Amino acid sequence: MGRPKGGTNRNHSKEEKLALVLRNLNGETIASLERETGIHNSQIRKWIKQYSEDGEEALVNKRKPGNPLAKYHRKKDLTPIEQLEYKVALLERELLKKDAEVVRLKKSIELERGDAKRK
Repeated sequence: MGRPKGGTNRNHSKEEKLALVLRNLNGETIASLERETGIHNSQIRKWIKQYSEDGEEALVNKRKPGNPLAKYHRKKDLTPIEQLEYKVALLERELLKKDAEVVRLKKSIELERGDAKRK
């Protein structure tokens, strides 16, 4: 079902998660923590499970991959080294696209050959 339309994701710090987990381990119910914080009980349960399996480090927020070129959004203000890094990043991206195209073409050739053998 998901979150209500227009809702936003909320990032909770490692400390906030740990505090809730420890409170639960010290006897507070998940339902009371949910009422107090507004964090859904399934999320609290997930944090408790992560903590019990892998300790505090499991509660650290994972970095999400983003656009690697975003840091170069102000091209006019880049140093000469940053300009070269930007060009390298663009070329690497282009190379990945070309590699994907080669793989796609090879597969289509294999499929055509397979069809030709059947006829």
